[in-house]
Amino acid sequence: MSELRFVRMGFGAERVEYQEAWDEQRRVHAARFADEVPDTVLLLEHPPVYTAGRRTEDSERPLDGTPVVDVDRGGKITWHGPGQLVGYPIQKLPRPVDVVAHVRRLEEALIRTCAEFGLQTSRVEGRSGVWVLGDPVERRPAFGGLSLDFDPRLADDEFDPRMNGPEYAPSNAGQRREDRKIAAIGIRVAKGVTMHGFALNVNPDNKWFDRIIPCGIRDAGVASLANELGRDVTIEDVLPVAERHLRDVLENADLKPRVIEKTPAA
Repeated sequence: MSELRFVRMGFGAERVEYQEAWDEQRRVHAARFADEVPDTVLLLEHPPVYTAGRRTEDSERPLDGTPVVDVDRGGKITWHGPGQLVGYPIQKLPRPVDVVAHVRRLEEALIRTCAEFGLQTSRVEGRSGVWVLGDPVERRPAFGGLSLDFDPRLADDEFDPRMNGPEYAPSNAGQRREDRKIAAIGIRVAKGVTMHGFALNVNPDNKWFDRIIPCGIRDAGVASLANELGRDVTIEDVLPVAERHLRDVLENADLKPRVIEKTPAA
């Protein structure tokens, strides 16, 4: 892969509105498809905003009618905002595109980033993103008299944690010692070029996630570097580390087209 170009669009007081960043993604995407620019990673921070991928269900949106931006990426609903490092890698990949391999590379770069700060993270089978793994069910504490052996979330597909008290809130998953997502990934590939990307929770107010069903997952929660490490960690701290690991993983990737298995003729 050719050398990556990193563009720091804006952080802190210079946070970038979601629509502005989306427009820039599309501009760079068109330029990358035309080979007018190299592979590019846009890095930024957004003001608070909920965005919904194509698979988002109505029941996962805010109950109070808070506006949600519907976008053309995969995945479901999530939140972006202060304290979260957002990255949009815009890369040309060999066709047919191996989307799963691209997601795994982003996960790997973020796992390495967290490790450099002293936090061990992992993947969870069947769920994209980067996770802090919880304790086995039998070792988790009970909240409000709740026995996790009878956790209603595991038996009721319609269970809504937003209507059942703070003990079920995604932001409290660390206290419950459940699996919790520290980085979400949602992408789109058009004309062999990627868009959208990842959101790494550095030090956000995770209570924003309590108003939605984050990524459509009802039996887990969210985490941040600062909360998990029990110390102050800032976007400024994480930015150069994330850039370095993204560069190392993405530039050194052995890109291959997705293997298509042919069905034998009858």
